[in-house]
Order: sequence, then structure tokens, then C-alpha cells
Amino acid sequence: MNLASIPSPSTGVIELGPIPLRGYAFCIIIGVFVAVWFGNKRWIARGGKAGTVADIAVWAVPFGLVGGRLYHVITDYQLYFSDGENWVDAFKIWEGGLGIWGAVAFGAVGAWIGCRRRGIPLPAWADAMAPSLAIAQAIGRWGNWFNQELYGKPTDLPWALEISEGPNRAAGTYHPTFLYESLWCIGVALLVIWADRRFRLGHGRAFALYVAAYCAGRGWIEYMRVDEAHHILGLRLNVWTAIIVFALAVAYIVVSAKLRPGREEIVEPDRDTTPGKDSDKDGSAKADAAEKDAGDADAKKDPLSKDEPGKDRTAESTEAAAEKG
Repeated sequence: MNLASIPSPSTGVIELGPIPLRGYAFCIIIGVFVAVWFGNKRWIARGGKAGTVADIAVWAVPFGLVGGRLYHVITDYQLYFSDGENWVDAFKIWEGGLGIWGAVAFGAVGAWIGCRRRGIPLPAWADAMAPSLAIAQAIGRWGNWFNQELYGKPTDLPWALEISEGPNRAAGTYHPTFLYESLWCIGVALLVIWADRRFRLGHGRAFALYVAAYCAGRGWIEYMRVDEAHHILGLRLNVWTAIIVFALAVAYIVVSAKLRPGREEIVEPDRDTTPGKDSDKDGSAKADAAEKDAGDADAKKDPLSKDEPGKDRTAESTEAAAEKG
């Protein structure tokens, strides 16, 4: 018998008149806004310009959402394409189902496009965003609480999560794996911030540290979950993914530190990228130079233009004529 537990919402949707506010989508949106806000502060501290993070996020966020959904649908295809299931549900992202691996991979592609358009290095931008992404994940995980999904094994611990009867789930108290991952992500963000200040991580190493630290936690948290998943050699697919990605991230940190030690001195060119603005400045400068050259030429042709202050040229001409006479 549980003396204490974490209750789950009776519904994941709040009706605001004709507009349904879904808890899952709300958590994702809040996470994105917090990530952009905090990432912008870190980018400015690294020497970047205000607004650059938001400009690149316009590319990274849509790519990340598509990638996250694709990973989920592909790895859990039986939920949408098996007998008795409706494949249209694969597009209902508001009902839950975003794979972080696909979100980061596709989001990186979108960020790369945005960075190229701004003329800045992707690794530097990724380093600035690393703890922000971890915080966004911590907030987004609470969307699983609203949907009563992705919980762990049954438990009677005081912080057990109450799950009500529903499709493909039995009522009871379970490990709140969403909460474990949320707290872990906050710890990852603090770790990256500390390490970045202590060791001045650069060239993508802060981002790689975030990836490695997240994978370390995701591995044991994933092992606790009881939702349906594909298994390889007795381990859940996401556990294998966490192991492989962790190894790649650590390898990148080691190799990158040897090949490109230190941190980028300049992360964003100090130039105005507004179309036509630089050419206008150049044109004005050229016009001013031409006007100055013309003035100098006129001065050389007319010796009288170099008058000394207070001297009367008319009087000088009269005196010269009198002397000749």
C-alpha cells in the first residue's frame, strides 16, 4: 500500500473555448522557447550577435520535430501499420511520440543550413545550445506525464506514479521514468555549463559532452521502462542506440581535443548581412571620395582658392597694378 504517490492528470487536454490546449504540445513549445532564450544568452556571451540563435532555430526546430517523429514511427511502426491500426495516427504528433535521436540528428541538419546562411560555424553554435537543449528536454518530458506514457516498472516507492486504466495500460503505481529523465537532463545541463566554464570547451566538445552525458542516463532509464519496444540481443533498441551514440560522442571529444584544442576566438563575423546594405555603404564611401578628389583638383586649378584668413585679394591686385604703372 502506497502512503504517497505522484498523481497523473485525468486528461491531457484543457479546453479553452473552441481551442484545445494539449499538455504534450504545450510542454514541447515551452521547452523550445526556453532553449532559444537561454541559448541566445550563451551565444552573446561567446561573442555572437543577439537574434542569431532564433534565426537558426527557425530551421532547426521544424527539422527536429520531423526527425523526432520519423524516428518514433519507424522504430514503433507496429503502432501505426499493423492490423487494426490506423496509419493516419502516425501524423498525430500531439498525442505523443518524439524520438530524441531523430530530433537531434535532423535538428542538426536544419541548424547546419541556418549556420551556413549566417556564415557561422555549426560546432560553435551547437556548443552554445548544448545546455539549452538539455533543459528543453527536461521540460518536454513532462508531456509524457500528461499523456500517462513511458512509465517504468511497478513500484510502491513514495514517488511512484499513479497510472489510470486506459488503452494498452493497467491501473497501478509505476516508476516515473519521465521524472527521472527530466531530473537527469537538468543535471546534464549543469554539468555542461560547469565544464564549459572550467575547460573552455570549443569546436563542438560542449555539445558532445551533452550527448554523452544524456546517453549515460538514457541507458539505465530506458532499461526501467515497460512499454512495448523492439529488442536486440535482449536489450531494448534505444539502449543500444544510447550505447553507440555515447561511444561516438566520447570519441569525438578525445579526437577533437587533439586536432583542434582550445575554443573559437570568433564565432560570428562582424558584418551586416542585410542584402544591399554593404553595397550602399560602399557606394556612399566611393561617392564621398570622388567628391573630395574633385574638390582637390579645383583647388589646384585656382590658386586664389587657397586664401589666407582675413586677406583682401582685391586690394592686392590694385597695389600690383599701381607698382607696374
